[in-house]
Amino acid sequence: MTNYTDMWEKLNLDLKAHDSLMQVLGKFYGDIYLSQQGRLKGAEYLDFVLSEVHGLRVQELQDAKAQGRKIVGTFCVFVPEELTLAADAVQVGLCSGADAGTELAETLVPRNTCALIKSFMGFKLARLCPYIESCDLLVGETTCDGKKKAYEQLAEMAPIHIMEVPQKKDDHDRVLWKTEVLRYKQVIEKLTGKTITADKLKTAIKTVNAKRRALQRLNRLRADEPAPISGRDVLLVNQISFYDDPVRFTAKINELCDEIEARIKQGQGVAPKGTPRLMLSGCPMAVPNWKLPYIIESSGAVIVSEESCIGSRNTRDLVDESTDTLEGMLDAIADRYLRIDCATFTPNTERLDNIVQLAKESKADGVIHYGLLFCQPYAHESFKVDKALKDAGIPMLSIETDYSMEDVGQLKTRVEAFVEMLK
Repeated sequence: MTNYTDMWEKLNLDLKAHDSLMQVLGKFYGDIYLSQQGRLKGAEYLDFVLSEVHGLRVQELQDAKAQGRKIVGTFCVFVPEELTLAADAVQVGLCSGADAGTELAETLVPRNTCALIKSFMGFKLARLCPYIESCDLLVGETTCDGKKKAYEQLAEMAPIHIMEVPQKKDDHDRVLWKTEVLRYKQVIEKLTGKTITADKLKTAIKTVNAKRRALQRLNRLRADEPAPISGRDVLLVNQISFYDDPVRFTAKINELCDEIEARIKQGQGVAPKGTPRLMLSGCPMAVPNWKLPYIIESSGAVIVSEESCIGSRNTRDLVDESTDTLEGMLDAIADRYLRIDCATFTPNTERLDNIVQLAKESKADGVIHYGLLFCQPYAHESFKVDKALKDAGIPMLSIETDYSMEDVGQLKTRVEAFVEMLK
């Protein structure tokens, strides 16, 4: 096994704290993932990526930097990866899903801030994340007040660019968003010293669309009965999609889908026919936030779809590939990203329609709406989601939690009762 200590030291990580974190996560991963029965052979790639999560991929980023390429870190699906790739830069996701550096984070953000924000702030302050330390630029966005204010603090520690996401989707909001897309184009061109041409952007759009198509294919296959892959493994696929090389990732997920199709033809699945099928909806789950999916799938159910930023919200829509002009492609990018149905928007009826449609397409028997504590947008929308699902005859359980393990027993009791009701 390769020793990456020198690399981590050059990135100024706290080596002792980092080693402790990796040991805990290794055991956590083993208990939640490697203990699964009937996993696909293609899941070995997921295991390899996670085993090298702070190793090989980070080394690839250092090699890219040595070749003169820039690394861009993002916290949200609103940042157009197409523009990043067209400028020959590498884009990686930075959201964190574990309690780490919490005490340090609470010196800069309030205690009643959601766990996701405290986590990425804590990872930075505690010097635990080689990804954020590898970045030449961080890109934030105005999707919630907590993030906006946290980015002000983060800007004192690292170079950061903020994209303003409109709160509505009227014509004038679209003008604002197109301006933000153009502003990001200028920022990434200045950072890299590369001009984004029509040819480069066309190639980048096809690369990112191919990744989305692979994930769409995977989600379509999950509608089969019995479920051919666990929700935990698909969550892992979606999480990895934010920092793996996009071309390699796409190839591996299509290989995984080939294996799933063969499994479906043989009538095989990860759970028996008749197992309650659940959809997860709501807040994103960043690595290594696997608590709730593990509870669900160890309570007699299987997860068959995810309505979140780490799920259908990030993969549902493609960028239109029909135009060859630079201006036309920039318009297509702006239009595609404005179709994202984040809870930041008001009104947001399209999200309700998308949730009901996804639940039906994935043949979900019920929905668990997941909200992080202190996340106001998704907490507010959970009431409307519940009503929309009830009108469609689909039961819903609303859960609010954080990254701690203190409520595992309580959550398991509630989930088991919901699953039993579905049976």
